[in-house]
Amino acid sequence: MIARPQHIAHPSAPVLTTGRLRLRMPRYEDFAHRLAFYASDRAVWEGGPYTAREAWRLFASEVGQWPLMGFGPFSVDDIGSGQYLGEVGIYQPEGYPEPELGWFVVDGAEGRGIAAEAARAVMEWAAQVFGWDHIDNYIDPGNQRSIALGLRLGGVMVDAPGDDPTDVVIRHDLRALA
Repeated sequence: MIARPQHIAHPSAPVLTTGRLRLRMPRYEDFAHRLAFYASDRAVWEGGPYTAREAWRLFASEVGQWPLMGFGPFSVDDIGSGQYLGEVGIYQPEGYPEPELGWFVVDGAEGRGIAAEAARAVMEWAAQVFGWDHIDNYIDPGNQRSIALGLRLGGVMVDAPGDDPTDVVIRHDLRALA
């Protein structure tokens, strides 16, 4: 089991960059994108769709992990255009057995490798900052696209607890990334 940090590594998200992407601290205006996602049928894999009030509470609690836990979601922007593309980060709400690597992208960013590129950057950052040996994805068994992405990122399915007893748990070995 991964222990929660004894000190806060980052009270706010650092900026990570890849060849195409800038990962940064979420801002208030990013909520509009999250609300659109949470109100859509795509949110079924996250327990939704959600009302605006429910979506706000989820967004605010996830962003609030930064000062409380030293990790959380990164908003993902296109470096060239500045366009918001989605969110990738580390989540551990109350009840999660360990920190989870999760993602979502806006409709226009699907199928372009955005989530994979951002997830690799977050895994490298987590390995360097926290020294964790692994991080997991907790994925609804019906979410075949996310399962495929977790496996494409080099993860393997393991028999471990997720957020829900039916979750597919995909584990990523971070030791080689540090």
